[in-house]
Amino acid sequence: MKSDAVAFGIAGVLFGLIAGWMIGSQQSGSRAPTAATAQQATAGAPAGGGAPATRAAVLDDTQVNALKAVAQREPSNATPRAQLGNLYFDAERYDEAIKWYGDALRLSPNDVNVSTDLGVCYYYSNQPDKALEQFEHSLTINSKHPKTLLNVGIVKAFGKQDLDGAAQAWREVIALTPDGPEGQAAKRALDSMQSAHPASSQPGARKPGA
Repeated sequence: MKSDAVAFGIAGVLFGLIAGWMIGSQQSGSRAPTAATAQQATAGAPAGGGAPATRAAVLDDTQVNALKAVAQREPSNATPRAQLGNLYFDAERYDEAIKWYGDALRLSPNDVNVSTDLGVCYYYSNQPDKALEQFEHSLTINSKHPKTLLNVGIVKAFGKQDLDGAAQAWREVIALTPDGPEGQAAKRALDSMQSAHPASSQPGARKPGA
């Protein structure tokens, strides 16, 4: 299906609504994206990935050095590594975020939030295939993780121009948490996509957890 033009046509609407969720799950839940975050996102992300053009956070070197010291002192502690990944992510230094999220995940392989954040970094580093592979790993940990499924839809829509696959992922999110923020974001995205491309509205999503 040739959907490049359609993907770009809906990019302004969809990305403005849900790009904030690409920040991912975050380990403590304290950095969950807000509506304001989504509104700040720039419409029309590149089809191959790329972060929204929001203002990157200034990297706090003091905090970074303190966490690195803890990580060095506690080689089996995943937490400071995940926190370093968060700091580098916020500063849009994705290669370094990938390194620290990867280290954290090796120490805590069943942390679905770290795994999903790592996948988000791959997407923002123009590696949509690796992002989807990482999200698949997240779903082996928790097949009903709404933010992972929401991000799967975003990467399929914008990174792969797979609108049918994106619609399937978003339907799963809606089925899992219809009244939650992820479900509402997925519903808005799906409604926008179906308005622009009615063929994507055909049912056929796999059941959650399948």
